[in-house]
Amino acid sequence: MREDQPALPFRPADRVDDPPQTLPDAPRSRSILRGKQNERVEISAQPELDFSSASVDRGRPQTALVPVASLAQRRWAGLIDLICLAAACTAFVALFLFTSRSVGGTFVFEKVDTGVYLTAIFLFYTLYFSLFVTLAGATPGMQLMGLTIVRLDGSLPDTRQLVWRSFGYVLSGATFAMGFVWSLWDEDRFTWQDRISQTYITAAAPLREVSTFGMNMSSRRQSLAHK
Repeated sequence: MREDQPALPFRPADRVDDPPQTLPDAPRSRSILRGKQNERVEISAQPELDFSSASVDRGRPQTALVPVASLAQRRWAGLIDLICLAAACTAFVALFLFTSRSVGGTFVFEKVDTGVYLTAIFLFYTLYFSLFVTLAGATPGMQLMGLTIVRLDGSLPDTRQLVWRSFGYVLSGATFAMGFVWSLWDEDRFTWQDRISQTYITAAAPLREVSTFGMNMSSRRQSLAHK
């Protein structure tokens, strides 16, 4: 080897770190790919309507223990109420005549007076049924005939139903008794006031009174048994 020849660097070069190996993306499973597909979901928001026979029976008497009073019984009760109403109107007219004569007036029957008298009679009719039905739960004719106003389930009605029944009486009287005549061809022999208030007239005892009577009898039997 020649001395003037430079020495070649045989020193091994610096070790270069291997670049980080990146793993190839794993193939997505078929389940994930299927999840991205558009799925069609149908939601039905329309409720199902039940047109069974229960809705039909809602406007009819719901128990055979409290049947509807016969037309004959209701006619007799209506006749008694008519007599009471006529007596009240007669007393009013007699009082009016007595007052007019005492002040020197005369009774004149004209067209205008006819309208006034008919209006007064209708007011008496309205007050008669409204007061007795709402406050007493029955008219004098019903009480004398042993009739009672009940709900469709056979129990006693509340005040709201009695008020609606009073309105039905007024409506039937304002249409020249058409609401009463309606019972002749009604399926359940109901009048307008029956349909409006969802009540009817019966000759039987309401279910609440029957149940109370039964409870009293059972308690008496138990007390006697203990004795």
